[in-house]
Amino acid sequence: MNHILCKGGMPLQGSVKIQGSKNAALPILAATLMTEGICHIRNCPKISDVYSMLYLLEKLCCEVKWDLEGVRIDTRNVRKCEPCKDTFSCMRSSICLLGALIGRERDLTIESPGGCVIGERPINLHLSALEKMGVQFTFEESKIHAVHHGLHGTHITLPFPSVGATENVIMAATLAEGKTILKGAAMEPEVRALGEFLNACGAKIRGAGTNLIEVEGVRNLEAATYEIPTDRIVAGTYLLTLAGCGGNVFLQNAPAKDMKAVLEILRELGVGLELSGKGIFVQADGHVKRIPFVKTMPYPGFPTDLQSLLLTVLTVGEGETILEETVFENRFKVVDELRKMGACIEKIDERKVCIKGVECLRGAGVKALELRGGAALITAGLMAKGQTRIQGVKYIERGYENICRDYKELGARITSG
Repeated sequence: MNHILCKGGMPLQGSVKIQGSKNAALPILAATLMTEGICHIRNCPKISDVYSMLYLLEKLCCEVKWDLEGVRIDTRNVRKCEPCKDTFSCMRSSICLLGALIGRERDLTIESPGGCVIGERPINLHLSALEKMGVQFTFEESKIHAVHHGLHGTHITLPFPSVGATENVIMAATLAEGKTILKGAAMEPEVRALGEFLNACGAKIRGAGTNLIEVEGVRNLEAATYEIPTDRIVAGTYLLTLAGCGGNVFLQNAPAKDMKAVLEILRELGVGLELSGKGIFVQADGHVKRIPFVKTMPYPGFPTDLQSLLLTVLTVGEGETILEETVFENRFKVVDELRKMGACIEKIDERKVCIKGVECLRGAGVKALELRGGAALITAGLMAKGQTRIQGVKYIERGYENICRDYKELGARITSG
């Protein structure tokens, strides 16, 4: 796709199935590199970030094959893992390969990761944690060289609950000698999923998904079958779109148990929710109630990945809202694009904005600059009067299998070209 066209003003109706989780799939795919055999990863989302990760695995001599249920990763032909030039620079999520590679290899060089421009995302937390396990890092231009003489268990405390650093420590510790205790760990459901997968492969991990994780190192891991949980951020995207557009929708397989902070905000916005074991029933009239203040936080707080979506919905809300971003320092890139559509948003500083609700948004030509901001612009287009043309679709494809198809199933007037 090169662009997306939206004609707004229509409430959404019907049912849509939520895809597998991007943020769970990527580290799990990376962790297959630590196993011996063929892993079957079911419900794996068909998104560009997953395709990029599979490309990286193929460059590392894994065999990759899709089937009707997901993807199979065969690591039996992997010998020495030597990432080729530019292997890691295609996306930031490639950093989650670091823990897996260090678990396999005692000497390796990787490229610095690439991806969305939503902040500096320093990887010093990853590196300092792995150094405590015996890894020595040196740097040359855009390359990172890692060497160790055998990983050893240790006590690690993260100063910030970084998801990526938590996942890298878990993977490296799984094949280290002795026990690793990780305090201040990220508690995201995706970390829990990684622990479940590795345990299915023979790891000894306790507490994944809590702030205290214990890993007893093992000699090797066997291949396993694992089903990726559904994507709470995709579910949250559609929930917030409903808050802005109105309608009656059933989100099939939406992981309500992992979305408490999001559901609380939606209720404050005036959205009716009915939770079941099969998903979430949503009823919204399109009238957005005022919320005085919202702040993003690491899980279980309101997720930074849904900040742009919430900001968009609040542009037509009652009164004023102060929205504070505490996770990334450069995640208000969507603001200028929303202003083109008539939104009234004032930047207080790099971490905080004031949103003053307007009667409606107006269709305009806008451009996605990062993944979640791109999804937010689609939501804005579906809320707005008139037609909105969205460019920069490549960012949106990083996290959504087919967002146009999903919205079409709900009656939205949306096309791609």
